[in-house]
Amino acid sequence: MAVSATRLGLAGGIATLLGIGMARFAYTPLIPALVEADWFSIHGANYLGAINLLGYLIGAAGAHPATRGFGARAVLAAALGVTVASFYACALDWGVVWYGVWRLACGASGAALVVVGVPAALSRVAPAERPTTGALVFSGIGLGIAASGTLVPWLAEHGVAVTWLAMALLATGLAAWAWLDQFRNLVPLAHEQTDAHRDPRLPVAAIALVMIAYGLDAAGFVPHTLFWVDYIARELDRGLAAGSRYWIVFGVGAACGPWVAGALARRLGFRVALAIALAVKTAAVALVLVSQAPIALVVSSYLVGMLVPGVVTLTSGSIAALTPAHRQQQLWGWATLSFALLQAIAAYGMSWAYTPLGSYLPLFGAAAVALALATLAAIVAIRASDQ
Repeated sequence: MAVSATRLGLAGGIATLLGIGMARFAYTPLIPALVEADWFSIHGANYLGAINLLGYLIGAAGAHPATRGFGARAVLAAALGVTVASFYACALDWGVVWYGVWRLACGASGAALVVVGVPAALSRVAPAERPTTGALVFSGIGLGIAASGTLVPWLAEHGVAVTWLAMALLATGLAAWAWLDQFRNLVPLAHEQTDAHRDPRLPVAAIALVMIAYGLDAAGFVPHTLFWVDYIARELDRGLAAGSRYWIVFGVGAACGPWVAGALARRLGFRVALAIALAVKTAAVALVLVSQAPIALVVSSYLVGMLVPGVVTLTSGSIAALTPAHRQQQLWGWATLSFALLQAIAAYGMSWAYTPLGSYLPLFGAAAVALALATLAAIVAIRASDQ
């Protein structure tokens, strides 16, 4: 049966919207509201953000083995169900343990949606269609960030529980469409059973360097995605409304990111575009260290927001371009594991370091260093892939 690249891309976009755009990024602008509503302390709220990343690490490690045991459809069904259930569960103020369990669970299910849902779309379309399909798939992340910046602060005025319930209802409808329209009808790829010994020789060095760059990128954007609103609202003493406005700018950038990345990939190729994107992201994070003027915060918000899903799009495309279709889920899973591992280490380390440091600025400095190293790895990956 013929598949529609557009509809597959939309289903993949819902997977990333639910698993990352909403389950993770909608939490960032809610942190001040959770603190003000006295659900958690600021340190507790930050750690609950970090535990979601631990769940992402667990999901990234287990998603591909689970698919081999139960099939892609079963894993996607379970991941969609857990993610949607987590939104309903987080509407209940039942304490830090309850919240921690569900933030951990939706981190794991979000990773499964990415590891399984993304290659389910990209590996089933022609290589020429991948930049456009990839932009559709990863636009879910950008849309989630954009919606969290505009709708979440407004909903939060009506209460934390109302905010989570509204997201839960939206997630229910989106998950139902993605499952009924595409994911329940997934069929195995024609070459999924190919003997591994008959695979063409993989460019191992290039793939490893792309994965290293992707992992370092994950560490590099942690301060913007976990602490940005609180940094502006409290450390710069500009208030929650100002912090939310900069998060909206971040979200606008994120909504544009996959399309900018797709256009860049069509012109330059995925790996060259990845190196350029990481270099720009390094500069955008480092900008915070030299200026806290409104224009600097706007530029940093927009560019980092744009390149969060942009780098994911370009990394996924790079992996797809370097590997045969039936290996893409496995290798994309390894890349996601690299991403999740360094993201979790950075999130826990930075959440812990904030208390003795008393400032977020050193964390932005560490992030800029990680992104500079990611840029170097991506540049070397271009040369390695050409050998």
